[in-house]
Amino acid sequence: MLNFSPTLVLNADYQPLSYYPLSLWSWQDSVKAVFLNRVNIVAEYDQVINSPTFSLKLPSVIALKEYISAKKDPAFTRFNVFLRDKCTCQYCGIKKKIKDLTFDHIIPRSHGGKTNWLNVVSACRSCNFKKGNKSLKNSGLRLKVQPHVPSEAALKNNGRLFPPNFLHETWVDFLYWDTELVKN
Repeated sequence: MLNFSPTLVLNADYQPLSYYPLSLWSWQDSVKAVFLNRVNIVAEYDQVINSPTFSLKLPSVIALKEYISAKKDPAFTRFNVFLRDKCTCQYCGIKKKIKDLTFDHIIPRSHGGKTNWLNVVSACRSCNFKKGNKSLKNSGLRLKVQPHVPSEAALKNNGRLFPPNFLHETWVDFLYWDTELVKN
């Protein structure tokens, strides 16, 4: 069961590095970080790993010893656009899984539209197809929310809306979701 023993990684201020995706390391990476003295162990699994010279309870929560500052401006990526838009089509307002979303240029590139925070939104496939290469006005569609440049904090807060399928009980004090924890 070692392969499914992820470690929650906290910054030096004991806040998760990210919520979506949740900041998790493999058990191998967390053990390596412990031995390199880069992290503090905050909580442990019941599992023990052994070598000829040591035994160690597998870390379930670790905190970095050095604080990693959040970037001032988040990277413009497809994933971050979906996160900014809370995985919701900005035309019909329906929440979708990431695999069912596309990224749409409000002003099409063929009409001089730029690929940036202010001209790109999340769209479901049917709305994106309906809009096609038309301007917003000519498509008959309307935006639910005007696109904007999000802050790192806003993306982190939006990530809290998407709890993962697995949450270990030792993580509860460091995560802030209104969801029941699933025990394995």
